[in-house]
Amino acid sequence: MYQQLAALTPFPRLWHSDPMFLQMPEDLPEEQIEVWQQASEYFHRAYQRQRRGDWAGAIQDYKHSINFYPTAEAHTFLGWVYAHINLYDEAMAECRRAIQLDPDFGNPYNDMGAYLVEQKRLREAIPWFERAMVASRYESRVFPYFNLGRVYERLYDWNAALVLYRAATEIDPNYRPARMARSRLEARIN
Repeated sequence: MYQQLAALTPFPRLWHSDPMFLQMPEDLPEEQIEVWQQASEYFHRAYQRQRRGDWAGAIQDYKHSINFYPTAEAHTFLGWVYAHINLYDEAMAECRRAIQLDPDFGNPYNDMGAYLVEQKRLREAIPWFERAMVASRYESRVFPYFNLGRVYERLYDWNAALVLYRAATEIDPNYRPARMARSRLEARIN
């Protein structure tokens, strides 16, 4: 089903890495540890369901995780599931909730931009990718650079796109989509 959905859009869905663990908050009170552990178990189960394409099961388990202990990750990944079934308003609402919980977490900013791109709202996506680039807690920093490069390429600002593709390849030289985009655009410009 994911391949069918991906074929419907001009942008491949390259929004997330696989950070499949939740880090327990350092200041978590002793009486909250068990609740947090239950939330973490539901989060992991939801992610496994999501990877198998079990969207309904993933949604249910992410919601259980949030009900036990709301995390920016669970809201972000719930949004990701909604986006996979083209429920972009719901996906963006989850990103906003994630940002409220943890404004330093980069994934929901990048995802907001990606969902706006899916809706062909390219200019609205720009500030979201820019916020993701500077978020202090973001392990997959290559994504907002690459995604913003794709936006600028679509807007025919090839120089800005090339700067971002180059930055993406410096951040992660093994990220093939960025390498390919950079090569393609360098050939076009030269």
